[in-house]
Amino acid sequence: MVSDLERGYWLAWSRVTGLGPVLLKRIWQRFGSMAQAWEADLDRIAQVEGIGPKVLEQLKINRTKINPGQLLEQHQQKNPQFWTLSDPDYPRTLAEIPDPPPILYYSGQAQPAENAGQIPMVAMVGTREPTEYGKRWTRRLAELLGRHGFVVVSGLAEGIDTQAHWGCLEGGGRTIAVLGTGVDLVYPPRNRELFGEIINQGLVVSEYPSQTPPDRAHFPRRNRIIAGLCRAILIMEAPRKSGALITADMANEYGRDIYVLPGMLDNDQAIGCLSLLNRGAQVILGAGHLLELLGRTPILDAPNSASSQTANLIPRPRLDPQLDHVLDQILHLNQGQASGIPFDLIVQACELDSGSVSSALLQLELLGLVSQQPGMRYLNLCSGGQP
Repeated sequence: MVSDLERGYWLAWSRVTGLGPVLLKRIWQRFGSMAQAWEADLDRIAQVEGIGPKVLEQLKINRTKINPGQLLEQHQQKNPQFWTLSDPDYPRTLAEIPDPPPILYYSGQAQPAENAGQIPMVAMVGTREPTEYGKRWTRRLAELLGRHGFVVVSGLAEGIDTQAHWGCLEGGGRTIAVLGTGVDLVYPPRNRELFGEIINQGLVVSEYPSQTPPDRAHFPRRNRIIAGLCRAILIMEAPRKSGALITADMANEYGRDIYVLPGMLDNDQAIGCLSLLNRGAQVILGAGHLLELLGRTPILDAPNSASSQTANLIPRPRLDPQLDHVLDQILHLNQGQASGIPFDLIVQACELDSGSVSSALLQLELLGLVSQQPGMRYLNLCSGGQP
C-alpha cells in the first residue's frame, strides 16, 4: 500500500511549475518514491533527463512553502477520490504510456480487476456531428461490446461518444467517461442524465481536480487518457480534422490496435476514417467481424453451453514461452470445469507473480484463446495440443 504521505508528495510535486506528466514519471522511476525525491539534493534531481535550472529553482522555492501532509488534507476535502501513479489501483495500461496523468481523479464504481488490466477495455470515439449511419453503428457495436464483457471507454462528448456510452449501458456493460473537466462537472450539460447513469454503473475519470471548468486545451490532452486506458481504439466516424484522429495518433504511438468503421467517399464525416484505413488501420466489416478482431466470437452469447464450446474451439497458435505456459495450465485445470478456473488457482498453478499471469491472461483473451467469466474465472477456448 502507498502511504497517505507519499500521496501528499505526489500533490506537492504536481505544484512545481515546469513539470509535466513525462518528467514526473521519470522522477518517480529514478527515485522510487516521490517523498524521497522531494528530500533529495538538487544535484541528484538535476540528473533526471529534462530537468533544467528553472525547474530546480522552482522546486527550491516550493520546498519552503509546501507541507505535503497539509496539502493532502486540504486537497482531499474537495477531491476525496483519486489515484497517484504509485497507487496499486492506478489503471495498469494507462501507467504504461510515457505521459500518464500523475494524479487521476475518479467518481463512480471503481473495480480493481478492471484497473489491473484483467478486463479488456475498448475505446469508441468520433465526431460530435455524426450521420445517422455513424450513430446507428456506434450504438449497435457498443451494445454488443457491453454484452460481451468489454468495458467501453469514451469522452462523454456529443455525437459518437454519447452513442457509445448509451449503447454499452443498454448492453448491460460498464462504460468509462474520460472528462476534460473535474469529475464533479457535467459537460456538455445536456448529458446530465447519461452522466448519472455512468456514475451508477461505471466510472468517470479526469486528470483535473474538482470544479475545473471545460477548456479547449483540456480535450486534446484528455484523448491520450482514452488511448492509454485501452488496448484497442475504434474510430467510428471522423472528418479530416478531428479529435478522434488525435486519439488515433496517440494510440498508434502507444502501440494500441486501431479499428475503423468504413464510410462513403462523399461523406465528409468519414474522410478521416478512410485516411486511417489508407494508413493501415483495420476495417470493421460488421458486428461478428469486430468480435473476431478483438479475440471474441459470437458463441460467447451462450458461455455455459459445453457442446457449443467444444464445437467452436479454435486451433492453438504458436505463442511465446510465458503465454504458452499459462495456457498449458489453463488447459490442464479446465478439464471438467464448465464455469472456468479462478484467477488465484491459475496463479498458483503457474508459479508466477499475479501481475505476469494477469498480463498473460489479457493477451490470451485478446487472442481469443481464453474467455473471462464472472467472478474472475477463465474458460479455455483453445483446442489444446502443440501447433
